[in-house]
Amino acid sequence: MAERFFLRPSPKPNRKFDECEAMSILSGPPSSGKTSLLFQFAFNSAAEGNAVVILCHRRSLETAPPFLSQGVDPSSDIFRRIQVKYVDDDEAIKNYFAAFHLHHTFPASIIVDNFGYFFDERNCRERYNNPRGRDLAMVRVLALCRNVISHANKSSRCEILLSDTHKGDTPRLLYIYKRWASCIYTIKGDGSGSFVLKKSYSGMANAKPTSSAKYSIALQYLVLEGLVEEADN
Repeated sequence: MAERFFLRPSPKPNRKFDECEAMSILSGPPSSGKTSLLFQFAFNSAAEGNAVVILCHRRSLETAPPFLSQGVDPSSDIFRRIQVKYVDDDEAIKNYFAAFHLHHTFPASIIVDNFGYFFDERNCRERYNNPRGRDLAMVRVLALCRNVISHANKSSRCEILLSDTHKGDTPRLLYIYKRWASCIYTIKGDGSGSFVLKKSYSGMANAKPTSSAKYSIALQYLVLEGLVEEADN
């Protein structure tokens, strides 16, 4: 649901888990506020009483820090439930998920900021001796993510949210993401400085109607301008 990326007045503890949220992709153009949306998503999940893990690149985060919604207290104890783990490449992400079953308890939300950034095309080609090595590397990690979700959800609720950057109307790797993701959210600029976030794909049959969200980044805040209900694709 698009509203999960924006501040909600009253969190819902023990919110019912929706299978269509098990593994989601958030894809948008450069400088469209994806990291801000991810961190607000993390805050909302933590506000429900959940443990959250964010995997991200330190330099990227320091260069372009996220903006949260106005009304979020930076000193809130809610942030204690959010663990930020810095990773440098796809191998570090793969190692994290490969050892996931060793955890005594699982986080309810695992978020990977700028997923595609970690897969260097040259390194992946050399590693797999294949011109499509980057695609192969991404597929392996996505498959591992699905295994993690299946394992964790046998005993508790767990979801994975990945973000990626695309140029043009649709993600370049849409054919790969559709194979592994439960749903895909895409962001488009509206030409006036605002953006529209909508669910563009759902792998669930008979998916419920969802909503799109119009938002902007103003005065270093993530600003929700409105929600519009629409039929799911």
